[in-house]
Parts: sequence; structure tokens; C-alpha cells
Amino acid sequence: MSPDPRPILEPSAVRLGLQAKDKADALRQCGEVLTEIGAASSAYADAMLEREKSVSTYIGEGVAIPHGTNESREHIERAAIAYLQFPQGVDWDGNAVHVCIAIASRSEEHVDILQSLATVLMDPESAAALREASSIDDVIALLTPQA
Repeated sequence: MSPDPRPILEPSAVRLGLQAKDKADALRQCGEVLTEIGAASSAYADAMLEREKSVSTYIGEGVAIPHGTNESREHIERAAIAYLQFPQGVDWDGNAVHVCIAIASRSEEHVDILQSLATVLMDPESAAALREASSIDDVIALLTPQA
């Protein structure tokens, strides 16, 4: 099987200006995007909710990185991440989350993007730019690993 030619973060997986009633609603939206782009099945989306019950995926700077359980990897079609922006914020166990980076990955394909995300979050200005991005191109530029 040849590797999927699509990038891990594709423009169709970037969603700006969303609203969510609560954390569960935000997680459902994350799962829906991963399902819509053909990265995972609805069973994987359900596993994202399960994962969150045992371990919070909030990582700081208004960002959460929801993903499924190890057991749910069989429901992943291809490696992908999705960026979902919630400008009003979502209560995430007492933290305000403005951005969810939803991950579907069976192995380490997403690590480069997570390294880029870590770099962005270490710089307060870049972290603010990620939370307040106003275009898909801005999001892709911030999260695409620099060669």
C-alpha cells in the first residue's frame, strides 16, 4: 500500500469561527471533521469522547489535542489532523479552549505537526496567532513543519 499523498493537515480539515455548547459538543465536531475528510470512522469519533473521560487532552494556551484511545486505532483510515477554532472558547474542565487539534494517527505520522504545534505554543505571539487565525492559509502556515 503506497503512502497517502494528502498532507496530514489539509485545507478541508481547517474550520474557523465555530461554536460549541460544551466540551462534548466540541469533541463531536472534531470527530465529524475527521470522518468527513475520510481519516476515521464514526467509531473513532466515539473513542475521542471515551479518551477524554479518562485523560484530558487540554495542553495549555487555549489548545486541546483530542484523539482516540489506543484500541480505536483500527478505526483510522489514514493519518490526519483537523484544526477547529472556537473563538468564544469552550469550557474544558475549567480551562478555556479556543482551538482543538484533532488527531487521527495509527503511528507517528502526526509527530512533525505536533512538534510544530509545540514550537508555536512556546511563543506567546505565535500561540495567539494560532488561536486567532482568520484564514485557512494562516493555520496551515503555522502548523506546517518548517524544513
